[in-house]
Amino acid sequence: MLMTVFWTLVHAATAQAHGGVSMEDDQCIMKIGPLRAHFTGYQPEKRATQEFCEDIPETGRAIIVIDYVSPTLRNQTVEFRVLKDSRNLQARGRYEDLGGPQDIEAATLVHVPAQVYPRGTLNFEHRFDQPGWYIGMIEVTDPATGQVLHSVFPFRVGMRSLWRYAPVFLILLGAAALAYWLTGRKKLTTERLG
Repeated sequence: MLMTVFWTLVHAATAQAHGGVSMEDDQCIMKIGPLRAHFTGYQPEKRATQEFCEDIPETGRAIIVIDYVSPTLRNQTVEFRVLKDSRNLQARGRYEDLGGPQDIEAATLVHVPAQVYPRGTLNFEHRFDQPGWYIGMIEVTDPATGQVLHSVFPFRVGMRSLWRYAPVFLILLGAAALAYWLTGRKKLTTERLG
């Protein structure tokens, strides 16, 4: 019973994700309607070659790389923005919550103009000087039909979350409880025999 509760808590603590980016088969997948792209970030000066998926661990320069998983994206016009979370949406941010085009433009920190990426990779870098919440926004337009798809994913920069340590804490707590239970049973058996 204790182990079932323990694994449920570990799974719940590690399953939290923000917006349109999620972990699927150890890859950071961005969902853009029915289309998919792989999202990776780096902070070479501070984290060498370590990749991150959602949150940027520290303030400073970050390199963002978006690789298309869906081949259809190579023929689409793609525009990317990073917005300051000026409406305090945090992890709940959705496209509908961002306001109109003027609001989006006013909150924009990074704007990668709309274009076609036939090789399937979009990348840029930005220096995040302030810790806090930001919102990534990708807009995909099909030039043949004019259909527009959006994906929005809130992320944090330079903010440590104690939830990331919850699985370790729970494992240690479970190991301590198991050790206590085993040593208590051993003591009880020794007392009965003695």
